[in-house]
Amino acid sequence: MSQTWNAVPPPEQAPIGAAGWARIALRAPVMGVVIFGGLAVLLLLRLIERPLCGARRPLTPHITRGVCRMVLLVMGLPVEVHGARMKGPGAIVANHTSWLDIFVLNSRKTIYFVSKAEVSGWPGIGWLARATGTVFINRDRTEAQSQTRLFEDRLIEGHRLLFFPEGTSTDGLRVLPFKTTLFAAFYSDRLLHRVQVQPVSVVYHAPPGATGRFYGWWGDMEFGASLLRVLAQRRQGRVVLIYHTPLRVDDFANRKSLARALENRVREGHTSERSSG
Repeated sequence: MSQTWNAVPPPEQAPIGAAGWARIALRAPVMGVVIFGGLAVLLLLRLIERPLCGARRPLTPHITRGVCRMVLLVMGLPVEVHGARMKGPGAIVANHTSWLDIFVLNSRKTIYFVSKAEVSGWPGIGWLARATGTVFINRDRTEAQSQTRLFEDRLIEGHRLLFFPEGTSTDGLRVLPFKTTLFAAFYSDRLLHRVQVQPVSVVYHAPPGATGRFYGWWGDMEFGASLLRVLAQRRQGRVVLIYHTPLRVDDFANRKSLARALENRVREGHTSERSSG
């Protein structure tokens, strides 16, 4: 995230009761085994995959997808999918609500996230991100050319890159305007006529009786507290993924018109799903 959205203050959370802590005690160790056990298998397999396949990763992304599905199963959080997932080279953009987006989006499609460079140094999370092939970028204009080249190389290798153009996570009740900076890479000579971008609406429905912002993660909310709240929940809500028709980059005159079209589709899908309940 390049900034923190704080237009709405985070709600005060009720204390986690004894039953909630019992659920945390059951779920957290299982999640840890799934995540770090899967990471160990991925790293071992990557030792074979890297010399044989180079930048391509024909096997290890399946481990990532399986781990994310298992984590969601442990949480008890179901995911509904609507629309066809993109085939062929290209990228994916989605609205950003929570740290949960990483598990939700990874659980249904082989993708590689684009993240700010600082994340690579975060304890635990940075290690996981590097192992799963995350593309790290700096928000420095002097590095724009090298960032574009990195995007090109990964996309031409067949990697589907996913990024959040809002630049921050929110309370999940809205879609913020898309920032257009990263879209410039698609207009390079190597990519312009080769790639498409698929918009995805990610919509969280809160558990029964909970605020609609239950799964949101924004402002000064701490990751640990958010994780515990989700794990403590007796009955989860659900997540809906809506895969919209991919847009060809060369159908749009510039990055701003492409970003605007993608933003409109993501927002329309998000609004429609939320209004339908």
